[in-house]
Amino acid sequence: MSKLSPMMQQYMKIKEKNKDNILFFRLGDFYEMFFDDAKIVSKELELTLTGKDCGTGERAPMCGIPYHSCDSYIAKLIEKGYKISICEQEEGPAKKGLMERNVVRVITPGTVYENNLLDESKNNFICSIFLSDENLAFCACDISTGETKYTLIKNDESTRQKLKNELSKFCPSEILFRGKVDLLRSLTDFIAKKIRCSVEILNSELNSVNFFESKVLNQFSKLSESINNNTEKIICLGQLIDYLSKTQKDVLKRINTVSNYSGKEYMSLSYNSLKNLEIVESMKDQKKYGSLLWVLDKTKTAMGKRLIKNIIKRPLLNTERITRRLDAVEELMKDIRVLDSIKEGLKGIFDLERLLTKVVCSCCNARDIKSIGETIKKLPELKFTIKNFSSSLLKNIYGGIENLKELESLISNAIVDQDIPLTLKEGGIIKHGFSEDLDEIRNILVNAKDYIAGIETKEKESTGMLKLKIGYNKIFGYYLEVPNSQKNKVPESYIRKQTLSNCERYITPELKELEYKILHAKEKINNLEYKLFLEVRNKVAENLEKIQNSAENIAKLDVLVSFAEVSLKNGYVRPNITDDGRIILKDSRHPVVEILSDEVLFIPNDVNLDTDENRVALITGPNMAGKSTYMRQIALITIMAQIGCFVPATEASVGIVDSIFTRVGASDDLASGQSTFMVEMTELAEILKNASKNSLIILDEIGRGTSTFDGMSIARASLEHIANKEIIGAKTLFSTHYHELENMESLIDGVKNYNIAVKKKDDGIIFLRKIVRGSAKESFGIEVAKLADLPEIVIKRAQEILEDLECGNSVYLNERETLINHNTEKQTRKSSYELNEDIKNILNEIKTINVETLTPIEAMNVLYKLSNMTNKTFFNCA
Repeated sequence: MSKLSPMMQQYMKIKEKNKDNILFFRLGDFYEMFFDDAKIVSKELELTLTGKDCGTGERAPMCGIPYHSCDSYIAKLIEKGYKISICEQEEGPAKKGLMERNVVRVITPGTVYENNLLDESKNNFICSIFLSDENLAFCACDISTGETKYTLIKNDESTRQKLKNELSKFCPSEILFRGKVDLLRSLTDFIAKKIRCSVEILNSELNSVNFFESKVLNQFSKLSESINNNTEKIICLGQLIDYLSKTQKDVLKRINTVSNYSGKEYMSLSYNSLKNLEIVESMKDQKKYGSLLWVLDKTKTAMGKRLIKNIIKRPLLNTERITRRLDAVEELMKDIRVLDSIKEGLKGIFDLERLLTKVVCSCCNARDIKSIGETIKKLPELKFTIKNFSSSLLKNIYGGIENLKELESLISNAIVDQDIPLTLKEGGIIKHGFSEDLDEIRNILVNAKDYIAGIETKEKESTGMLKLKIGYNKIFGYYLEVPNSQKNKVPESYIRKQTLSNCERYITPELKELEYKILHAKEKINNLEYKLFLEVRNKVAENLEKIQNSAENIAKLDVLVSFAEVSLKNGYVRPNITDDGRIILKDSRHPVVEILSDEVLFIPNDVNLDTDENRVALITGPNMAGKSTYMRQIALITIMAQIGCFVPATEASVGIVDSIFTRVGASDDLASGQSTFMVEMTELAEILKNASKNSLIILDEIGRGTSTFDGMSIARASLEHIANKEIIGAKTLFSTHYHELENMESLIDGVKNYNIAVKKKDDGIIFLRKIVRGSAKESFGIEVAKLADLPEIVIKRAQEILEDLECGNSVYLNERETLINHNTEKQTRKSSYELNEDIKNILNEIKTINVETLTPIEAMNVLYKLSNMTNKTFFNCA
């Protein structure tokens, strides 16, 4: 250390306290990185690695980026999982010697709040978790908006799944964890690969409950009833506040409220359900297009986009709350003219929530303040548009949009309208006419020559020295020059500064004051503008609560308007929300598929599910017929109803569902060493352990990932378990290709057979996409293979093998047999057996029977005929 230069010694002391972070060390207009930090940044950002003499004889590796364009570099490093300590100069440039420098902020994935580093349509949550022997406390905070929520989960066998569900809903960028790490270790793959966030494991032995309680009290003044006397919640919230206070400078000012929520308030949606149902992103490319969110999100503001995403992932369980939303949506739909006016009023509204965070963190610029002013300028008209609505939710929104005319007027009068500079200390921010002092200084700078000429004229007239003139040099500045012939007229107030051979030079207090104003005008203008800007910014900060309240209500209005717009455009109907557990839909449609397949008529289907006689719909039918679409649309319609949106049907009655579980599709998890079947069984296990009688379960072809008999056994056992009222008894949609399960309808109460209607033609099949009662007569697998354009040779061979299997014969190829005779173009088939001609006749006779149209007497005649043919066949064989 002693050999290092003073600047490098300072760097090393600061770096010692920020060992795990990349240190952005401010030197003039650059952030510089040294040693290992420089090597990392150079490699990750593909920047040139240079060196700097640090006093040891060897040049220290160095890499730098301009401070005014650092955001894009920071974003890339944060995305790669690095944490960054920002070290700034604390004195102005006038100070001699080494400047003081200190870390003013630590940027981690969960503590980013700058608009240009975040997706405006997504929250950026940091989650705090504390696990005790009895409970798990969970807190999620988005410092970019100030939103903070917490809940308590009982520590039992379902804790792991419930934690996964919470993490899936909030999708945090960073997790703070304190407690026994076994639970966290069991979720390592899920957090790293599904959620993809960083984890900070905190030392459980450090800090006491009193320490965390003091942190919470300092932040919120008093403990709410939901926190008070709850150790887990206090520690969970306290460790979050402690972490933010260590990494951020002013962001805690933004967190002024914290809300308690319960799992009993919202439908439970697992990660697999969110993914399989494509609720917020499609499975194909993990993007919004093709998801339920894509259909419903017509919001006009960034605040609305974040809220609608959160609402869709958290369907309500309270009938009254759902009804209030539906009432508001229905009222908006009744007046299209007003609806269009509201949509127009929402356009141009800026992201107040994140702008406020920049204000309280003292990192906003004049453009940010102007954006806030432009937004609150639109609020009175927007509020006026909704004043006549009568639904309780819209009335609450009307009351929640604040009148901020005084603040809007301040911003409008203070900040220039065009060419607003990004920097704050170089002038050009404040309007002319806002400050008399500022205008005076500006006038001095603009009209300096006129001011000098005016003083010269005034002095000539008052003294009678007509040859007096004002001059300037670098030594004396401005001075009054009087020729010797008139120096007898010099008044006593003049101060002599210099005597020359033919004249005397004087100064006056007025002239020196003007000189000072002129020479320091630009600096004064910049300083005064900055001071005035801070006053405006502070005034905005004083209105934090009112602006935040308006922002929240604007977001709610935006979402309701979006629901109304989509419902009108797509012909949705208001669902009747009940607590009877029944889902009755007439002409229901898949909200996404019907839009994506706009060139083809979507075939609607009815739904009848309950917790009694129609608990389980066992659905059979060929692939591609529409089984998965039908099952998914029921789940999506249920979600739409419980978020308070109209649904795609002609009639709808939806009983509250507490959770939706899905097992759809098949995929290997190679990174974890899990096969398709293992993934399927793991997901099935979670469903069977966590589902309740009020759940909705969707199971698509359970057991297909293993051998036929094993798969069929697992499918049947699972179906029996779910259908049993004493165990689960949930509403279930169960699709399968195991036709042997069709007899479950007669064996288990509450199971009903359904199938997808298919019309068979000579050259193939037509999918009718209609759900009908009863089981499918055929699988039509080979016909589907034809549609997929498999080679004709394979199709023919498959038909031959199928015929053999249907006759109960074993089919195999010995070493002498082949499918293709390569010496000729003719296909040959060599079978290991030959059917008796009489048996062929019996089989052909059976195939011609149409069971559905036979009368009782005709059936007896058919049986008599088959009996005679069978007796004859066995007699001949003998």
